[in-house]
Amino acid sequence: MMGQMSTIIMGLADTLMVGHYGTNELAAAGFVNNILGLLIIGGMGFSYGLTPVVGALLGEGRVHAIAGKLKNGLFACCAVGLLLMFLAGLLTVSLPWLGLPQELLPLMRPYLLTILLSLLPLMAFNAYKQFSDGIQDTAMPMWIMLVGNILNIFGNWVLIFGHCGFPEMGLLGAGLATLFSRLLQLLLMASVFHFTRRYDLYRRDFPDSHITHADQRELHRLGWPVALQLGMEAASFSLSAIYVGWLGSTALAAHQIMIVIGQLFFMLYYGMSAAVAVRVSYYRGAGEVEQTRRVASAGLHLCWLIGLCLSVPVLLMRSEIGLLFTDSTEVAALVAMVTVPFLFYQVGDALQCTYANALRGMARVKAMVWIAFVAYIVISLPLGYLFGFVCHWGLVGIWMAFPFGLTTAGLLYYREFRADPPTPVATG
Repeated sequence: MMGQMSTIIMGLADTLMVGHYGTNELAAAGFVNNILGLLIIGGMGFSYGLTPVVGALLGEGRVHAIAGKLKNGLFACCAVGLLLMFLAGLLTVSLPWLGLPQELLPLMRPYLLTILLSLLPLMAFNAYKQFSDGIQDTAMPMWIMLVGNILNIFGNWVLIFGHCGFPEMGLLGAGLATLFSRLLQLLLMASVFHFTRRYDLYRRDFPDSHITHADQRELHRLGWPVALQLGMEAASFSLSAIYVGWLGSTALAAHQIMIVIGQLFFMLYYGMSAAVAVRVSYYRGAGEVEQTRRVASAGLHLCWLIGLCLSVPVLLMRSEIGLLFTDSTEVAALVAMVTVPFLFYQVGDALQCTYANALRGMARVKAMVWIAFVAYIVISLPLGYLFGFVCHWGLVGIWMAFPFGLTTAGLLYYREFRADPPTPVATG
């Protein structure tokens, strides 16, 4: 959970610090982070295909095969990282045609280009992290991500506001701090794997392992469905930012604040659910298939408990939350209104996180694609337009669509997981 939270703490720190620098900067950061978040989460989803492969090998006792999977995972993740950079470059070119407020474009372009450069090291780090998670050593990536976040917060303070002799860079400074932090995380994780004793058992086979077509096919077969599933889920939020952009800078700023809060909830759910995927993949490899259902059920109960503990303070402090991010009372009032649909969807979000990861741990990922398409593209996005513009509910209406999409996805993932008795899946 701490590792997953660290994934979005960079965005949280950027939003908090940029929000106090200027409302336009907050709105610009909000749009870029929402759209690039779609690519980043999709990339993370692709890397998640490595976890069940490593976990199953560990459960089978075939530890000497794990290094080869990591090498192939690094190659595949870096290739996807280059693809994400290309797509982010297309977004940069298309900004003038998205109907956004013109005053935000000069702020968006340099920030977007800087974050674009961080996508390749982020994907390489993800490969190392999913290997580490797969062998059930989740602590090391967590500590490295926390170090990266400390650097990001300090870099924001220095570069956004111009301290320690550096020029005041505003939003661009936040982007540079994120880039340097992600480079540091990759350097630290690679150094721990290649130059310390912690992973001796796995590293000794790394030099002699090869990148093979069979391993690449396996990783792409498992990775792309998860990437598409997470990407379509993120799209229901990120592409809604285009809708929100039609409402103006104030709505964009409020939307970004709520996205950051929503990501905090989601990453806590996903951290617990990632543990479900790790344990399910281990039991799958060990042949203890009945344990997979017990693990999924326990994970769901824990996610619901986490959601309850977080929802109560958000509800009680809904009028003050916006003021933590911005000095604009208008933005803060809009945030308080959006809190209501946000809290509605927490049950469905926890449900879909848990059972999507249970399916990932079982390497049964194909059905996740059509479920995500129905829930997020067919249901959530059109309802956002309907409630927001046809019904004239504005930003609150756009957010009212999310409970429908997330709950539909959760119920369908649960149905898919329970449809057939889980059976072990051999790992190539």
